[in-house]
Amino acid sequence: MTASDSALVLAADVAAGRRSAVSICEAALARVATLDGRLSAFLEVTAEHARRRASAIDADVAAGRPVGPLAGVPVAVKDNICTTFGRTTCGSKMLASYASPFDATVVERIERAGGIIIGKTNLDEFAMGSSTENSGYFPTRNPWDTERVPGGSSGGSAAAVAADMVPLALGSDTGGSIRQPASLCGIVGLKPTYGRVSRYGLVAYGSSLDQVGPLARTVGDAALMLAVLAGRDPHDSTSAEQPVPDYVAALDDAHLADLAPRLRIGVPREYFAAGLDDETRAAVEAALDVYRRLGAKTIEISLPHSPYAVATYYLVATAEASSNLARFDGVHYGHRTPRPKDIVDLYSSSRDEGFGAEVKRRIMLGTFALSAGYYDAYYNQALKVRRRIKDDFDAAFAQCDIIAGPTSPTPAFRLAEKTADPLQMYLADIYTIAANLAGVPAVSIPCGLSQGGLPIGLQLMAPLFEEVRLLQAARLHERETDWHQRRPAIVAAA
Repeated sequence: MTASDSALVLAADVAAGRRSAVSICEAALARVATLDGRLSAFLEVTAEHARRRASAIDADVAAGRPVGPLAGVPVAVKDNICTTFGRTTCGSKMLASYASPFDATVVERIERAGGIIIGKTNLDEFAMGSSTENSGYFPTRNPWDTERVPGGSSGGSAAAVAADMVPLALGSDTGGSIRQPASLCGIVGLKPTYGRVSRYGLVAYGSSLDQVGPLARTVGDAALMLAVLAGRDPHDSTSAEQPVPDYVAALDDAHLADLAPRLRIGVPREYFAAGLDDETRAAVEAALDVYRRLGAKTIEISLPHSPYAVATYYLVATAEASSNLARFDGVHYGHRTPRPKDIVDLYSSSRDEGFGAEVKRRIMLGTFALSAGYYDAYYNQALKVRRRIKDDFDAAFAQCDIIAGPTSPTPAFRLAEKTADPLQMYLADIYTIAANLAGVPAVSIPCGLSQGGLPIGLQLMAPLFEEVRLLQAARLHERETDWHQRRPAIVAAA
């Protein structure tokens, strides 16, 4: 495996017998061994499991048996997604020794498609954070500058892809946790429509917001992974009964030939107000100019309730987290305090010792919002605003095909820069949260570099279940630029 290999190329080579899955797997493991000491992207490398899978794929190829669309492709999985191999810790001391008895549906689908899962990646504890500094074990570092954060909560997966340790990784996105780290690490990150991909086996943070999705180097690779993941799952009642298009074929030049002149791109005025970094603004404007040169029409639109998205999200998400994390109490699941004084101390000390500061903060916020006397004042009001945000998107998509804007208000910030101010950290997701509240699909693609050499991301959003339109719009920009081909210096030095 070389730094330029895409998942599409690797899978085609393995299926044709031009390369072996074993050699690709060993190359990926070697890159992890070389680079991860400086980045800390992985919580666990499942090398023996990966080697067994690679050998089985080569045996299938040698015997003439069919192999799947991910044949021999190394994949990293965020450690809040259950696997029967390795641990599933959610980046928390609460689950430090937890071994799942089942595989998540997305894991089953990856392995059925021939993908080789080489390890579990670091994350903000229980996916609560925007920098991967809230991990219960260690922070992950950005490959472009190891003194900066990779974003979060899927920072480990983003760093692993950006450093070319794997061509594909899984993340989860509750309020931007795929797209924001993709932006900060200069890669592609896709949050599908809520219900497009099964959540069975994803440890829940905010059940009405969470969605699993791919991080990749290119739009084509993200489309390949989405094609494997998408589709109805009887284990998940929230997964949608929707046909799964051929996302990869939809990106052929023939399908893109006359797309741009028909494309209407909405540009929300609220996304270009105070608080947006000047270099980010310039890079996003340059990206919009690419579409204009291709013949697309840009339209100024308004998402009038977007200024309330952060407050709405931190009521809805924390309320759901308070409920979802109640099971981690030292009795049903998780860390148990060694010498409890009584039954109350058993519960309270187990949770106090097992959870980190940010998780405790969000549990307390959510419990307060759901408590008697405050439910109507806070949680119920947040649900009403959420509905208004969804209505804003519906009205916008009546005028345009795609909505475009920045993914993150700034490039990657320094480690520990925002840890003392949770509100500033929450604002790192100011442009991504609304897509989760509305349930619409969204993608971040690289669109520039700051003067300091840090990646900048362009976010595109589409109507419900219009991932084809979203990926095609993303591919149009990617085809005209070379930002997706840029690599951090750490890759060349490895």
